[in-house]
Amino acid sequence: MPAQPELTDRERQVLEAVIQSYVETAEPAASRTLSRRFGLGVSPATIRNTMSDLEEKGFLFHPHTSAGRIPTDLAYRVYVDSLLRAPVIKTAEQQVLGDEINGASSAIESILRRAAQSLGVLTQELGVALGPQLDAAILQRVELVRLASDRLLMVLALGRGVARSIYIELPVEIADDAIGAVGLVLNERLAGLTLREIQKSLALRLRDAQATGNASELLNIFVEEGEQYFANATRPDDATVVLGQPSLLAEHPEFATGDSMRQLLALTEAPAQIADALRRRSPQPGITITIGNEHGDPRLDRFTIVTAEYHFGSLSGVIGVIGPTRMSYRKVISLVGHASRLVSDLL
Repeated sequence: MPAQPELTDRERQVLEAVIQSYVETAEPAASRTLSRRFGLGVSPATIRNTMSDLEEKGFLFHPHTSAGRIPTDLAYRVYVDSLLRAPVIKTAEQQVLGDEINGASSAIESILRRAAQSLGVLTQELGVALGPQLDAAILQRVELVRLASDRLLMVLALGRGVARSIYIELPVEIADDAIGAVGLVLNERLAGLTLREIQKSLALRLRDAQATGNASELLNIFVEEGEQYFANATRPDDATVVLGQPSLLAEHPEFATGDSMRQLLALTEAPAQIADALRRRSPQPGITITIGNEHGDPRLDRFTIVTAEYHFGSLSGVIGVIGPTRMSYRKVISLVGHASRLVSDLL
């Protein structure tokens, strides 16, 4: 990221006031309004000159002919990195979040769905959760199930209720006893390994396995193509992305026009795009925030994504919110951080 222009103490003070005003009102901030609301200790003329300097440095801009100014992505970046006071979650919000996430079902998908929904409601943004990356998951058991004469289903049990299913096409019909024999070999050779280890070394681990007849043919399929099957098992799909209520975002003034609403709908109807955006980001300890053009994707230029990692044994995923760049960062950060801890505790 390019070096940010230096800010004087007054510029930082005015910038913080502009951001707070814009987040609260969604209206461009004018110097007289800032002077009246924030008691900055200088005249409106001085504030106006400071705002002009901030605009020249790339922190503010005029949205149209308005006399006021609004923050740029760079301004929000400086705000969350160096101006934002330490986030503190309110006791009432902490209680609501805990009650909502602690539901009847302990399945990971249910927990993530409850967390995304409750985060969205409390922040009035789009709650989002991404299922855990499975390449570090440890295989407990393999089960081969016949679906048709030319098709098998391979079920990978990964522990704690997590499983992945892979379809295997057969060039010839394989007898049931041969399927059972190969299932035994796979369990003997692969159970206890991570999916990443299996993907890298499957052929080597199976090469000296003894099998006859149909079993030999099926085992050969795993030797030649099995690494791809296990690669497919770790590849995320749309089902690994859980979204809250898009209607909450639609209430924001940023999406009042037809074009902006279409952009919002396009985003919420493409969970794979959201998953890609989440995975491209470099996770940081604690909270990870990407703002506007930092995503490197024009479809996300209007949005900020705030996430935190949750942990599930040796696995991890992310939970957070997506909203317009004008958001209550302090509140969102505190809630996302608390939600990630609650999810980790439940899993």
